[in-house]
This record gives sequence, structure tokens and C-alpha cells, in this order.
Amino acid sequence: MEDQVLAATLSQPLIIASFQRERFYRQEAHRYQRLSQRSNQIYVLSAPETEFAHNSEYYEKVAFEPDDGLSQEWHLVVIADNYATCLVCRESVGSIAKNQQLPEISPGLDIDTARRFEGIWTSERGVSLKAAQLLLDRILVYRPDLVDKIEEARQRFGIGGSIKITGAAPLNEYACDIDTDPFVQRLVTYLQASQYKLHKAYRSIAAQARKERLVNSISTAIRRSLDPHSVLEVAAQELGQHLEAGRCLIYRAQTTEAQAIIEHEFLSPGVVSVRGQTWELESNPLFQELTQQGEGVCVSDTLIDYRVTSSPKLSLIVKKLGIRSWLMEPVFSQGRLLGIVELHYCDLPPHEWQPGELDLVKAIATQVGAALIQAEAFANLEELNKQLEALDRTRSNLIAITGHELRTPLSTIQVCLESLASEPDMPLELQQVMLSTALSDSERMRKLVQDFLTLSNLESGRVEWHPETLSLQECIDLALSRLRTRSSTEKIPQIKTQIPKTLPLIRADGDWLVEVIAKLIDNACKFTPSQGEIHIKATTSKRNQMVEVTVSDTGRGIEPNRLEVVFDRFYQEEGALRRTAGGTGLGLAISRQIVTGWGGKIWAESIGKDQGSQFHFTIPIVQGSAEEQQLFVKSK
Repeated sequence: MEDQVLAATLSQPLIIASFQRERFYRQEAHRYQRLSQRSNQIYVLSAPETEFAHNSEYYEKVAFEPDDGLSQEWHLVVIADNYATCLVCRESVGSIAKNQQLPEISPGLDIDTARRFEGIWTSERGVSLKAAQLLLDRILVYRPDLVDKIEEARQRFGIGGSIKITGAAPLNEYACDIDTDPFVQRLVTYLQASQYKLHKAYRSIAAQARKERLVNSISTAIRRSLDPHSVLEVAAQELGQHLEAGRCLIYRAQTTEAQAIIEHEFLSPGVVSVRGQTWELESNPLFQELTQQGEGVCVSDTLIDYRVTSSPKLSLIVKKLGIRSWLMEPVFSQGRLLGIVELHYCDLPPHEWQPGELDLVKAIATQVGAALIQAEAFANLEELNKQLEALDRTRSNLIAITGHELRTPLSTIQVCLESLASEPDMPLELQQVMLSTALSDSERMRKLVQDFLTLSNLESGRVEWHPETLSLQECIDLALSRLRTRSSTEKIPQIKTQIPKTLPLIRADGDWLVEVIAKLIDNACKFTPSQGEIHIKATTSKRNQMVEVTVSDTGRGIEPNRLEVVFDRFYQEEGALRRTAGGTGLGLAISRQIVTGWGGKIWAESIGKDQGSQFHFTIPIVQGSAEEQQLFVKSK
């Protein structure tokens, strides 16, 4: 009919097309857009499913209710000045009953070829005009705004009488009451003699379409989420449901692992759950065969398969979980085992595995492997980003601290030396002040450079450790004497020590241990007023063979969310450019590197601002009897 309209010499025909559902209309929409170039009297009717609605863009769209009688029929009416044609049909009762018994056919396919239609197809003008009249009346029920346009068509083609809209007809009224007796022999059918073959072909296509949709749904989940947990959960649910398995499991596993935890599970009603359980892999013959061959393992009947019957553990699992058929498919990526996909069938009779099912499981395993690799890559990328952010902060802090801690003492030294050089008659007392100031600031610069080099050597692993048996009290005394020597000109808080005499000997590098204690005490002095107190304590933890040293103060304290970042390089509580305490912000970072080097831990505790702080670190205890330790103390 489209060709007849497009080839017609006369223009502006009336075209009315009624589809049952929007999905059928979408297959033909392009045709009516072409026809709209020849005529402005085109009306398309359909029950909406997604986007179909009243519209007048190219032609007139009429959206009728799904329960309207139009939803059971197909209409196509074309009327021009020199010809007319009409198609009216509906599905036969026998076809409807038959199709209700058939399996679901993919909704993405065209009109189901198993459906049979009957009706009329005629070129008799009287019948065509009558069909047009009935359809135009129904259009006005839904689109009363088209009354003028429809009246124009009626007048031109002589369709019916004048228009009278007295109210909408019942929506369930039969849409066409044409007398079909003259045309009963002209039955229209969409099926030919090859109906059965076509039906089988469509079922095969539908099965393939369902498989593709399953794989696509998992691919979509991978694209939408970088969380492997959510992706694997979707894969387990979709695969288990599609293959109608009793149980579908997906869990992570590697070739060298002896155990695996079941993380993701699909269950059919009445099937026992195993989520969260730990499965033995090392003693599982199926897993060993899978890793050796690099391919999936399929057990059709667990009651007779020798791999199951010869293994007491597998036999117990099969009996406990009611597994009758068992499939294990590996998840590989670049030859590396990442996980396992398992399918369990628990009903009778045993499940007969089809090649298409095995191919589908392999395809899903490939998608799962892609998801796990993608998650690993994202995790690595996040870690690299964190490292880059840390490096950027380090660079910024380094520039700021170097500018402050180097430029300030250099300026002071320069002023002092210039004054001494330009004013030879300067009083001796003032000369001594200038020299002391220059020496003090040069020592400050030396310490800064030394801290830079120390941290660099510790982080690069270039430090050689010389562990020895030590007394913690002696190391604390050395650190305190070093502090008092440096702080002879300034008042520091009162420092109290509480070291038990029965404290066992420790094993560490003495010089580095003194350095840690000195830096922690120095840090406490910076942030504690002179009238405050600093306490040094030590306790023994026999459970992990460590001595725990605590340096606490009554100073500013630390906010809870900063207890970890205080150990970062160049960390300054007040910012690099406005500090009252001075320093490079490297002391705690150096301390952490040293403590970690001998296998200990270091951490900070504080209730909050102005509540004081406590820094703890652990040192290994010397392995030996109490008598041996006493002998060592006496020899010292």
C-alpha cells in the first residue's frame, strides 16, 4: 500500500493505520514519515508502551487505551480521489489459545510468526469509506482537537454524515462492526506452509537473544560499578536464575590458596545456603583438576562420578548440600586464576549439560575476570593517586619549609656577619651576641639539612641497623642529656620518668633509639608550656614480647582526626608559613621510620585540643632468661 501511495499521481490521500501496540508501530514509523511528505491527512493509532503519545509533528498520532477494542485489531485504510483500499484483521481464537501454551518469545523480535490473523483486504470503495468513518469517529474520542481536520477529510472524500460528538464511546466496545460476509474467503494470514520451521528459528534466535542479554547485563554492571562485590553479586544472581540452577556460587580463589570463602550466592527456593562458609580447596579433587587442566570441570551425576565417590570430603559435601549435578568454571585473566564459578543442581533427575549452557558459563566467567581485573586496576590507580597527592603535598611543604627554615637563619647570619665586617669598633659584648646568634642559626640550618638526609636514607633503605642489647633507662638518660645541652638557654617543662627497675632488656640500635626518644621529648617540649609536665613511662607486654614506651605531655593536644597525619613528612599543625613552635615537621616522620625498622609500632593518642597528647612506641624484648638479663646489667 505504501508503494501505491507513493506512486500515485494524485496527492493528499487519507491514510489511517491502527497498530495493536507501540512496539509494532516503531517497526513501521519510518514509512509513515515518508508518507507524510505526500499528505497531511495521516492518522496513526497505537496503545502506548514507552514514548507513544498524542502528537502532530509529522502526522497525527493517537494513543488509545490498552484495553480499547482497537488493541485486538489491525487496520490500514487508504482513500484517494481515484482509488481506495482497506485492511481489517484480528488474531484468530485458535491462535490465541495456542500461543498461550508456547514458551515466552523474546520481546525484541518482530511480530511472532506463530500468530494467525483473519479478516478482510479489499479495494472496494464503499467498504473502505465505512472503515474510515468508524476509525475517524474513534480518533475524535481521543483527539477532539482534530475535529476541523477530520471534517475536511469527510467533506473531500464523502465519508459519512456530519460530525456529532456527544461523548466518548465505551473503551471496550468492539472497534469495527463491518459486515465481513462478502469477503470471508479473503482471509489474511501472516503464516505460510513453513510456519513450524519459522517458529523453531525464532525460538533459537530468542534463546540467543536471552544469552546476549544476560552477558550484556553483567557487562553493564561492570561499567556502572567499580565495586567487584556488586558486580559478582549481579553475575551470580543472573546466571543462576537464567540456567535455573539450584545454587550458583562465585568466589575468589588462587591456585596456591588452600581455602576460599563463599562470597556471592544465588539460591532457588528450598536450597541450603553456603554463603560465608569456608571451603577447602587443597583437598578438593575437582579444584585440583581444574587448576591442572586450566578448564572447567563438569559432573553430570555425583552419585556415580568416581571423582566424588572416591573422595570422602566431596561425598560429605554432596550429601549435606544435596548436589546431584556440579559444574566448576575457572575465572582466569592472563593465565592467572582469580576465582571460581560453581553451579549446583539439586533436583532429580541429574542435569544434562548442553553445549550452549557451558559456553554461557564460560562467557560469564570471562566477564567476571574482567570485573576483577578492572577492580584491581582501579584500586592500584587510587593508591597511585594517593601517593601522587602525598608527593604534591610534600613538594609544597618542602618549598614552604625550606623557604622559612633556611631563608630566616641565612638572613640572620648574613646580617650578623655584615655587621661584624663593617663595624670593626663594635663593642666586644655586642660582637659576642652577633657571633652567638650566627652560630645558633647555623646550627638550626645544620639540623634541618641533617633531618632531610636522615629521612631520605631511612625511606630509601640505605641505613644499616646495628641491633644490640640495651637498657632503656640508659637510652632515656642519654636523650635527656642531649636535650638539656641544647636547651640550656631556654626554660623547658618539667620532665619526669617512670621506668620500672624490673623492666627487661631491649634489643635495638642504640643510636637510633636515643634519636627517637629525643625527638619525641623535643616534640613534647615544643607544644607544652614551661609550667607544664612531660612524663616518660615504660611497660612490658609479655604477650607480644615488646616494651611499650610512652611520652606524654600536658600541652596543646591533637584533634582525633589528625592522630595519624602528624606522622606525615613536613606536617605542621599551624601551617608551614605561620608557626610558633618552629621545626621542620620531620621529627615524627623520622621516628616512625626508625621504629618500623626494628619491627615496632608507633602511634599517637589525644582527647583533643588543649588536652595533652601521648606518643607510644614499642621495642622488642631481648629473648633470654631473667638470670641472663641480670648478668648483663651487672656487667654494665
